[in-house]
Amino acid sequence: MLSALSEWLFDTSGLSPHGYCLLWEPGLIWLYAVSDTIIALAYFSIPLTLVIVGKRRSDLIFRPLLWLFAAFILLCGTTHWLDLFTLWAPLYGLQGLVKAATAIASIATAVALWWALPHFLALPSVEQLRSANAALLASEERLAHAQKMEALGQLTGGIAHDFNNVLQVIVGSLNVIERQIALGRANAIDRPLAAIRKASDTASSLTNRMLAFSRRQTLLPREIDPNKLVAGMEEMLRRTLGPQIDLDLRLDCSHWSVSCDPSQLESVLLNLAINARDAMPQGGVLRIATADLTLTAESSDPDMEPGDYVEFEVTDSGVGMSHDLLGRVFEPFFTTKPTGKGTGLGLSQVYGFVKQSGGHVRIESAPGEGTRARIYLPGRTPLPSPAAQDRPAVEEVHSPCAAHQGKTLIVEDQEEVRSQIVGTLAEMGCNTIEAGDGTAGLKIIESDEPLDLLISDVGLPGLDGLQLADAARARRPDLPILLITGYAGKSAETLQLAPNMELLRKPFTLDELAERVQAMFKGTSHAE
Repeated sequence: MLSALSEWLFDTSGLSPHGYCLLWEPGLIWLYAVSDTIIALAYFSIPLTLVIVGKRRSDLIFRPLLWLFAAFILLCGTTHWLDLFTLWAPLYGLQGLVKAATAIASIATAVALWWALPHFLALPSVEQLRSANAALLASEERLAHAQKMEALGQLTGGIAHDFNNVLQVIVGSLNVIERQIALGRANAIDRPLAAIRKASDTASSLTNRMLAFSRRQTLLPREIDPNKLVAGMEEMLRRTLGPQIDLDLRLDCSHWSVSCDPSQLESVLLNLAINARDAMPQGGVLRIATADLTLTAESSDPDMEPGDYVEFEVTDSGVGMSHDLLGRVFEPFFTTKPTGKGTGLGLSQVYGFVKQSGGHVRIESAPGEGTRARIYLPGRTPLPSPAAQDRPAVEEVHSPCAAHQGKTLIVEDQEEVRSQIVGTLAEMGCNTIEAGDGTAGLKIIESDEPLDLLISDVGLPGLDGLQLADAARARRPDLPILLITGYAGKSAETLQLAPNMELLRKPFTLDELAERVQAMFKGTSHAE
């Protein structure tokens, strides 16, 4: 059987070569020969290229189709080689067999191509790839920007601790001068005194804004009614905006509460209102609205977690901002205001507070179309009862000793600050014990020394104030604790104070310190 098949394929005794059909015309013979040679060489080079691509690009999703197409092209080239040979040798059987194989490969390739056509059409276009690449570049820029902002936050947070200690020395020294004046020992120091106080107030404000931007400020959150908070600011906002700007409050769309530091939220809204006022020199309208918003996984912004939010929207009819300016509004110390009219920390403070509170902030603007700032804070539903809303976040549970008789442990690593606190409490008639760091303070707490009050800085080296307070509560559960802080660090970004703990932010005046200590002692006396 194999012999018969071989004879059928290769027996050419009764056949004439293809050149005979062309009457052995030299011009036609060479035309066919050269053409088939070139076509065959080209067909053989194409599969070689496809093989190289398939080997080097193992990530291609259509590799089987690539091999099938290469086989089809290779068979097409083989038929042209046989066309060349049959000009002189009538190998028509072999040529027919190769053409049959080529036909099968062509059908298989065609079917595969039609099957893969939807996948080909689903491939992104060049324009889509450009858009995706642009989006990727934008994401990389946002990542780099976020990393830069984080680095700046760490820098400002570290500086703030020492800077507030310096401010505390200044503020305490001013108190000493004021007391000398009260005793009739003042000369011509009124104007320098006012200048020093103004400088310390400015430095304190800048420090607070730097801490807000760096997301390291100490927050005292409580559950609040957004509408009630904004309505309570109405009179102050109208005074700030002036008569040329109409204030439009739309506060009937929010029924959820938010948990945040109310004083910081008021500062954020006031900052946005001041920016809006400056953007409307000829007057205009400022709208502040609140609303409940639920974001699902499908509808939420990629940068926002799905969940319930309360939206604070502050919209003005001012001059607006260009796209380039809009991309830099949260950068610290960047401002479009004239020199001396702005620090460039207002919006960075807004950004820091909102992020530290677990929320998000968006600003939209265009030249001549005003600006809209939207703040999203995690919402809670339903609102607490009015009694619960009015209840202070920290209930006062005070020391068991009456005023002028308490023994107080003062833990502060800055010697000048510690000396001022000790002097103030001594004037009040209190006995004091000093410790320069948390470890020394802990030894006293663990001793049998009777104590009626603990005053500790939060930012202590080694054992910090929060750790010391925890140890004190474990050892002496009824001991009142007053924490003082200029920069609390990550461990106290949002303080949840125990009932017998209070917080005093640096810089504070010595009168403020005395009033706070006096209130703690008196509160205990009244409770008894």
